[in-house]
Amino acid sequence: MIDADTLGRLVPMEAAIDALQEAFGADRLPDAPLRSHIETAGGTLLLMPAHGTAGVGVKLVTLTEGNPDRGLPFIHAAYVLFDAETQAPRALLDGSALTALRTAAVSGLATRFLARTDARRLVVYGAGVQARSHLVAMRAVRPVEEVVVVSRGRARAEALADEVSASGLRARVGTPGAEAEADLVCTCTTSSTPVVRGAHLADGVHVNAVGAYTTSMRELDAEAVRGARVVVETREAAAAEAGDLALAVAEGAIGPDHVVADLAEVVRGVRVRTSDADVTLFKSVGVAFEDLVVAAAAVARA
Repeated sequence: MIDADTLGRLVPMEAAIDALQEAFGADRLPDAPLRSHIETAGGTLLLMPAHGTAGVGVKLVTLTEGNPDRGLPFIHAAYVLFDAETQAPRALLDGSALTALRTAAVSGLATRFLARTDARRLVVYGAGVQARSHLVAMRAVRPVEEVVVVSRGRARAEALADEVSASGLRARVGTPGAEAEADLVCTCTTSSTPVVRGAHLADGVHVNAVGAYTTSMRELDAEAVRGARVVVETREAAAAEAGDLALAVAEGAIGPDHVVADLAEVVRGVRVRTSDADVTLFKSVGVAFEDLVVAAAAVARA
């Protein structure tokens, strides 16, 4: 099994971003049907299959809202990679580590193309696994100098800010509205109500919204979405699962054609940011072929 430490050694963040850039820039994306959601007694089970030249793979994910209060991760997962031609098993990977890496790497890829090149001030909502991974991803693509952590749990936010400070960056715990002074914002929460409001976003900011994964969840209010030039992974996945967008449409803030481009179009040259004043938003829901790409990269390097 490729565990978390091994995965990190085989595919550092920048390598994961590069692998995803190559995949999104290819003539054809791997095939990935929309994930299946199964409600269980403890929470939610997700099934996420994908296949392409990199192989055939499936991720099994459990989402358990009560786990952080138990001192356990919100996400548990396992990933199985099969050979593309023989479909023989090739590897079993720690799915939670893979999820953390590829989710942040996709945000890193979007940030590489959408954020201002001089973006230095980062605000992160959340203090869990994804918040930590996104800190690494943002530092891989932009010259981050200052980090503000905003989280419902003060102790967890302070712990993360201390970790960041120990790495040599300025870091502190912030409060809602801290995004008013940010160049980059990453929302890595499981909130069903907005944590970021459009009225607080400064001109030129880039936002990665990754926490809301159903149409009833949102981390951004409608004004934040309306005022941004929006990019998604795929329009199909966003239409089916992006609550930040669906709820803004339902409230009449945006139309169904508000998305400027998908990430493949961006990587292939579509221009989204037209000036330093534009607010750009990457709304991610997580697509199964992203796991396949990063898992295959890890096995190729093993």
